[in-house]
Amino acid sequence: MLIAPSAFCAGLGGRSGRRQGLMAIAAGFGMALAAFGAALGQGRIASAACEGMARNPGAAAAIRAAMILGLVFVETLALFTLVIIFVKI
Repeated sequence: MLIAPSAFCAGLGGRSGRRQGLMAIAAGFGMALAAFGAALGQGRIASAACEGMARNPGAAAAIRAAMILGLVFVETLALFTLVIIFVKI
């Protein structure tokens, strides 16, 4: 997946083709880092929510609502990263 965009850009020739290929590779690495960070954050959010619900089952509804809101914010950051990558390429 990382090599395909630069293979399609190979026919452009000159300096602009090389720059576009490097931009595609950098975008792939950037999205991989964003996905890794989002997955790590989502795992920590879910872990903390499960621990909080286990310690206080009466507050499970409030904890679940806060967890879902936090997961939405983390996923939105990953999707914004994807959109910016597509705009830059």
